[in-house]
Amino acid sequence: MTPRKIDASMIVPLAEYTGQRAERRKRITEIKKNRRLEVGPFATFYFESYDTMLHQVHEMLFIEKGGAEQLVDELAAYNPLIPQGTELVATVMFEIDDPIRRARVLATLGGVEHRAFIRVGSAVVRGVPEDDQERSRDDGKASSVQFIRFPFTAAEIAAFRGGEGDAVVGFDHPNYGHMAVMPAAVRQALAADFA
Repeated sequence: MTPRKIDASMIVPLAEYTGQRAERRKRITEIKKNRRLEVGPFATFYFESYDTMLHQVHEMLFIEKGGAEQLVDELAAYNPLIPQGTELVATVMFEIDDPIRRARVLATLGGVEHRAFIRVGSAVVRGVPEDDQERSRDDGKASSVQFIRFPFTAAEIAAFRGGEGDAVVGFDHPNYGHMAVMPAAVRQALAADFA
């Protein structure tokens, strides 16, 4: 069974991780390949898992070298993004290279974090943004990074796993009404996130 939480005992010591890093990065790249979905011209959903978050914690410790003190903060930041068996969790990034265009587009996307959904057949699973901080400013500008969980009912999980109908990921925001059908390989990989 997939673990649902990272604790300190699961963290490889820095010197050991450094030696394993290239191989671990290759492995996580393979895992992530079937955990991403582009929706519209700018948004990419990166569906998180225990493996992706464990990798992220190791990478942050490798980059910042903050040791045990930093680990506490990393676990607090990344453990909430591990699916708990009845949900999918995505980091959604609005990726626009040109900073002027990025600012202009994000200024029109306030509240987009409340307008994400996954439709499985006729059932619609509404996204619930992480409430660790406000992701849209009062002036209507959305953050380029959103953390959204999708809580499924037992029937919705069964439909998702059973391949019933298309699984469609999208937004119904007035300024970003884009959708994408989830490829079979992505749907299969994400089905493993459910208990």
